This record gives sequence, structure tokens and C-alpha cells, in this order.
Amino acid sequence: MCGIVAYIGSKPARELLLEGLKRLEYRGYDSAGIALLNGGLHVAKTIGRVAGLEELVKDNDSFNGTIGIAHTRWATHGKPSEENAHPHCDGVKNGHGIQVVHNGIIENYSSLKTYLKEKGHEFTSETDTEVLAHLIGELYDGDLERAVQSALREVTGAYAIAVVCEQEPDVLVAARKGSPLIVGVGKEEYVVASDSSAIVAHTTQAFLLDDETVARLTRDSFRTTTVDNVELTPEIKELEYSLEQIELGDFEHFMLKEIYEQPSTLTTCMQGRVDAIDGKIILGGVAEFADQLAKAKRILLLGQGTALHAAMIGEYLFEGLAGIPTEVEFASEFRYRNPIVEEGTIAIAVSQSGETADTLAAVQEAKRRGAMTLGAVNVVGSTISRETDAGVYLRVGPEIGVASTKAFIGQVAVLTMLATYVGRRHHLGKEDTLELLASLGEMPAHIETVLAQSEYILHLTKGVVDRDNWLFLGRGTNYPVALEGALKLKEISYIHAEGMPAAEMKHGPIALIDKGMPVVIVATKGSQYDKVIGNMEEVRSRGGHVIAVATEGDEAIRAHCDDVIYVPDVPEPLQPLLTVVPLQLIAYHAAVLRGKDVDKPRNLAKSVTVE
Repeated sequence: MCGIVAYIGSKPARELLLEGLKRLEYRGYDSAGIALLNGGLHVAKTIGRVAGLEELVKDNDSFNGTIGIAHTRWATHGKPSEENAHPHCDGVKNGHGIQVVHNGIIENYSSLKTYLKEKGHEFTSETDTEVLAHLIGELYDGDLERAVQSALREVTGAYAIAVVCEQEPDVLVAARKGSPLIVGVGKEEYVVASDSSAIVAHTTQAFLLDDETVARLTRDSFRTTTVDNVELTPEIKELEYSLEQIELGDFEHFMLKEIYEQPSTLTTCMQGRVDAIDGKIILGGVAEFADQLAKAKRILLLGQGTALHAAMIGEYLFEGLAGIPTEVEFASEFRYRNPIVEEGTIAIAVSQSGETADTLAAVQEAKRRGAMTLGAVNVVGSTISRETDAGVYLRVGPEIGVASTKAFIGQVAVLTMLATYVGRRHHLGKEDTLELLASLGEMPAHIETVLAQSEYILHLTKGVVDRDNWLFLGRGTNYPVALEGALKLKEISYIHAEGMPAAEMKHGPIALIDKGMPVVIVATKGSQYDKVIGNMEEVRSRGGHVIAVATEGDEAIRAHCDDVIYVPDVPEPLQPLLTVVPLQLIAYHAAVLRGKDVDKPRNLAKSVTVE
């Protein structure tokens, strides 16, 4: 959830840490802070964005050191304030000059706090992280690594931390459990960060820290251990992302950049996997489990937010293409009831980051109950990718915008390929497969066609952007698209919006429709087309402003709506890959027109690594 970055080496740490925080700011931006060692410990914190922190320290020579830690916060325990901002120290009066930055939640912080108060510790914040800093300080005996190990053995919850100590000015300690942390390896330097975006500008070599692993870093060496001090040897790998991929380029916002990247990222997602000539899907990540997939009796799809909407489309795909009973579960609810996991159940976790805490917990629960587990995630080496039995990477590249766009396209594409892969082992015939895959191969060009209408979509959005209540409707595979359209609008423009099955509108929400209320209806040609037209008329008869997403060539639909956005004619199972794009653009243009911060919407963070 929060973003952490740390550095030890020979370069000026201040600039490197601030640059890293800016790249991690999509993980949270309620407050920011930095601590550097330079002939002593120097700390600065501020409420709000990293730019404010940068202004605070830019002319201060005290912050000229070559070792330090920094943090950008998404608030969990404690409101956004300077007192609650990281780093946190082990005590002003009796501390050892220990500073900690933390991403995660310490679940037993209350009992630890009581224990530490009895030991004489005084606290100045509302955060769970300060408790951890004090615990490390309480256990410190001149060896920072050992103190961190000892403290973490007492901790329940999730953490990714970086720690420095004034008494050990040439040592940086990092550790993780449940929250992501990566260590970039340079020439006599190390960069520690929540993800590779803060590392790739400095080195392309890195290793992931495993759960309950501690790393002790000096300028010329490192060692990794378990919290019980058992030495480990991590595998140093080449980073997947390039610096160019995480730069804004000529685009005004990352979200817009990522919307326009969708044709190319979809191509990359399918490359080497879709054989439209022979009618085959080739998925190396699940090949060794082909027999189990063929014998699947039930599919469980697990996700949250945008990933859940992709999973809902997956339900239609697995039932329609593979003929397997499929259920979609809110990952956050799955483990807190008594889910029935029968023999032959396959649970598929859908997540962009591969670190979503609720989804990870649901995967672990499904495994515990005997399900085979698969991951459909974007980040290579992420926790979900390692926890599942197998999986398929999205391969859409880094997604910086908080509101997910290209990852959704990748998730739907991967689920389409998986459903087809399994379907060919059930009842899906070769001719139907050939037709589907041929159309799938054309989708990148079709998305380009939709993107070319951006200016027109901007124009129609201008006419309704002042309205504070919207409705999004769809049927079949386009019902989850309606949910996703509503979510996008809410996330970045702060307009209240509801998405629902079109027929459900009559069962209550129709009472909300008044003159001029924007109602976006996905009305492409398909099995429920006539019924959708009926729903459009129900809206118009009550004065609603209907914006239709329709199939190219459908001129008759103009009689039933106020505005129409056309998408190419494709098979019904593939329509969501196209119909979601105009809804992404509506949300984007609405946010810009209303003067909102598109890439950093309030109260949100990119990767939700707490439950």
C-alpha cells in the first residue's frame, strides 16, 4: 500500500530517494518522509505529496549523506499528519537513533504497545509502525540486524521495512513478510524499494526478498537470513521493466498513456500464445497441469476491484467456452465464511500487482481446502505468482496509473485464453476455436479504432460532466463492463456512479432517473440486444440522457439514444475487450474536465497490500 525506498552506496542519497518516492507515489500520497545519516541522523516529514518533502529538504546540507530511507504513505493506522508520517524512531529521549519505514500492518501492535509502555517507552503517533520502531530499539544491543530479527519474531501481520541506526552508520537492514520488497544490486551500492519502478533507473539487477527474510546491506556486501538467522542465498535476476516503460513520455497522464498502450500490450499478452492457424492456445505456465485443467469440475475466480470485474467476465467465458460451472468470489469475503471447495475445483486469482492482500489470503484458503490454484497476475515474481501452483502472466508492462486500464484488458485476454485452452479439452470444437482466435488476433487493431474516437468522446462527455450521478448498464459479458465503467468514473472524477445489469434497473434504481441524468448503456449486437434496446427506452421515457456503446453499422440505435459510440463488430465473448475502452475514456475526460488529479485520486493506492 505505502511506498518505501532505501539506499546505501556512494551517490547522494537525497536525490535518489526522492526520485524513488516520486515513482512510488501511486502507492500512497497522504504524507512523505525521509531519514539520512550524515554525521548524525537527519529526518524530515510532511503531509501530502513528495513534492512538498522535496521542497523541505532541497537546500539543507544536512541531507547530503549516502545512506538513507524514505516513505510515501497511504494511511491505515492514524490519520494523515506529520506525527503519523514515516520514518518512525525508537524514541526521542532514550532511543538508539533507529529509524524505520514500513508498508503493511502490524496486527498485534496494541499488545506490543502496552508491553513497551510498561518498559517506559513514550509514543508520539497513532501508527502501528512506531510500535515496531520502539520494539527494535528495545531489543537493540549494538547489532541492528539481530535486533530486527528479534523484533520480527514477535510481530504478527504484514511488513516490508527498511531500517537505519545512528550507531551503525554503514548498515541498512530490510525485511519483508506479506508486503513486497525488492533489492536492487549495483556496483558497491544497493537500492531497496517496494517495486522495481524505483530501482530500474539505477540498476537492472535485483533480487526479491522472500517472506520472513531479512537483508543486511553494507556498501560492498550483503547477506540475507530468515528471522531465525538462518542464512539464505537469493537469486539475482534481470529486472523485467525498462526505464522507458515507466516514463510519462508525451502523455499528460499515465492513465491516458496506459489506455493508448492497450493495443500493443494486448499484442504482447497474446504473442506466442495464440495460434490462429492451427486453432491452438499455448500456455507454457500451465502446460504441466493440462490434465488437471481438462478434468476440472468447478472454477473459482478470486479478485478485488477491477480484477473482480475481469473475473466476472471470466465466469461467462469459462461457462460459455469450456462448459465448466464457474463462480466469482470477492476475495475479501471468501476466507471469512465456510466456502465449499469440492474435489476438482480450480481457483484462479486475478490481480495486477500479484500482492493484493485479500486475494493472496483467498488463494491460501483455497489451497488449504484442496483446490488447485492458478494466478493471472502482471508482476513477475509477485507473491501470488509464487503461492499458486501455476499461472499465466499478463505481460502488459508496468501500470503506474492508480485506476487500472491496460491490466484489465490483459486480465480479460488471459482469462479468454485460459477458457479456450480448457474448452478445447472439453467441448469447444476446432472450427469455433479457429473463428474465435482469428477474431482475438484482430483485437489490437480494433482497439485502435476505438481510441481514434477520443476527441468525440471528450465532446460528448463535456455535455454531461456537470452531473453528479451516473448509471452504467449492460447485459451478459457487458454487465461487468458496466461495473468497470462506473468504477473508473468514481475512482478518478469522484462522480457517484452505479453499474448494474440493465434489467435490474427496473427493480429500484429507475427511481433515480431524472431529466438529463447520464446513463451509459453497452448495447452491442448480441443475444440480448433487443432487451437492451427496451432498457434504453425505459431510461429515455423518464428523461435520462442515454449514451450508447453500439456495434459499427447499427444506425437504427440512434433513435434510442442521445449519443452513440461505435465499436467494431466482434464475437460476443470478445466484446468486453472493446466496449470497456470508451468507458475508460469517458472517465478520463470527465476527471480532466473536473480538474481532478487523474493519476493520484484521493484516498486510493495502486496496490492494496493490507486487508
